[in-house]
Amino acid sequence: MALENQTSAMNGFILLGFSDLSLEMQRFLFVLLLLIYILALVGNLLVFTILTVEPALHTPMYFFLRNLSFLEICFTTVTAPKTLVVLLAEDRSITFFGCALQMYLFYIFGCEECVFLGIMAYDRYVAICNPLRYSFLMSNKRCVLMAGGSWIMCALLQLGQITFILSLPFCRSKLIHHFFCDGLPVMRLSCTDIYANDTIRMVTSVIFLLIPFLVILSSYIYIMSTVLKMHSQDGRSKAFSTCSSHLAVVILFFGTTMVAYFQPNTGSANERIVAFIYCFVNPMLNPMIYSLRSKEVKGALRRRLWEKTSFFRL
Repeated sequence: MALENQTSAMNGFILLGFSDLSLEMQRFLFVLLLLIYILALVGNLLVFTILTVEPALHTPMYFFLRNLSFLEICFTTVTAPKTLVVLLAEDRSITFFGCALQMYLFYIFGCEECVFLGIMAYDRYVAICNPLRYSFLMSNKRCVLMAGGSWIMCALLQLGQITFILSLPFCRSKLIHHFFCDGLPVMRLSCTDIYANDTIRMVTSVIFLLIPFLVILSSYIYIMSTVLKMHSQDGRSKAFSTCSSHLAVVILFFGTTMVAYFQPNTGSANERIVAFIYCFVNPMLNPMIYSLRSKEVKGALRRRLWEKTSFFRL
């Protein structure tokens, strides 16, 4: 029987999603998620395009912001289309390979976002607290090395974690009580002790969640201390504006992900709600509260739109 169930699991899983809700509520969630997904795609694609085509914005801060926009597009696309299908279709199945690929990509993009937010906080720290060394510490070569190194680190470490999860014997059920293949709900289907896997999950969460968060927190402690010593009111206002928008993203993203990944392996009624926020709401809000608040980004956007409208008026 165990072998039969394991073979069945290898054939795929079933994503229950929000099947415990009424049909009307599931249709409402479908419309809401579709709207959020479109806004996230349009907002992040707009920011990515502006930061790519505008030479004045080819600075270290906007280099990482452009990468963050690309990450948000990938991060939400990994889960949103399948979740939309699960909300409407009767067939909620996902193949074993599809589940593995979704989980792996989701973890890579999620971990990469944590690292990038940490690097961006360090960038602001150097720019405000040590401006004379900024061009050296945040040179183009260093930025590319940091970005490339973080991609390689996330890909390799998450490959190991996913391999450990998917090597478990799944002989309890094929039903995943979630709207996508996340590690913790998948591990709960195993019929063996998952203490080692849960330990790896917690260690990985410390590396990619807690450490970047502490880097961000320490960076902003130094930044706030330096800003408060500034004599220029305009300088303080500009620094606070930039930092507040970054902190808004950090609190929203790290707050929800820490609730999800530092919880015990017991399951929670709010697990899907928290996941919905960091999977879909965060990518939608990030361009609005971080990128499009920047005067430089808004100025570049106006210039590009003016050039387009002027062309059509000719």
